[in-house]
Amino acid sequence: MKILLSNDDGVFAEGLETLHRHLQQQHDVTVIAPDRNCSGASNALSLTNPLRIQQRHNGFYAVNGTPSDCVHLAINSFLDEDPQLVVSGINHGPNLGDDVVYSGTVAAATEGRYMGLPAIAVSLAGHNGKHFDTAAKVICQIIEHLKQHPLPADQILNVNVPDVPYEELKGIQATRQGRRHRAETMVKSQDPWGRDIYWYGPVGTEQDAGPGTDFYAVANGYCSVTPLSVDMTAYRSLDDMQSWLKKIQ
Repeated sequence: MKILLSNDDGVFAEGLETLHRHLQQQHDVTVIAPDRNCSGASNALSLTNPLRIQQRHNGFYAVNGTPSDCVHLAINSFLDEDPQLVVSGINHGPNLGDDVVYSGTVAAATEGRYMGLPAIAVSLAGHNGKHFDTAAKVICQIIEHLKQHPLPADQILNVNVPDVPYEELKGIQATRQGRRHRAETMVKSQDPWGRDIYWYGPVGTEQDAGPGTDFYAVANGYCSVTPLSVDMTAYRSLDDMQSWLKKIQ
């Protein structure tokens, strides 16, 4: 299978290299990733700067753009033929609950689906980053399963794998997105010239994290697989919205 592999941690990231090492044993893999860390880039595109692509000594391609840029450029211009699958990761850290709104890892997969291809985002849900091999093995299993059981055309998979040895995984669970509390206060400090500067503070703590959520699965030693819809239309609200709009016409 021809696979386009990207990420948001950058072309030098350990998770990217680990996943490539596992995937290339059975697949034709092309790596095109940002030339720097783009965590939190979401679905941003570089519309005011030209994109450049350079090949590294290991064959990976680095782009001076966002994760979405990398996937769009690869599919729309750089590759001779379309890949059959887009994989983004392995992200160093979780993408659970509200994280998916900001995640460049998820955005790269979403861009692949916007371009008409099945796509998977994968994250190692721990901050120590010890067991990228575990996440890589899970993704290889999921890809094999996708060959016979393809994804719906409007969905991607968001996969979060506990940072534990593969043998300690308790299994794989289908989950829904949980939800965090409001993010904590930004951190205010000053630069060397005495001017105020601000840093983003810690993310909000878990709020909706009960059974069935991605938070709960990972916390209990399971790999979380959440299907995400690319079409964000709230279809169940369309009739109510039509009635609501009639009141202002």
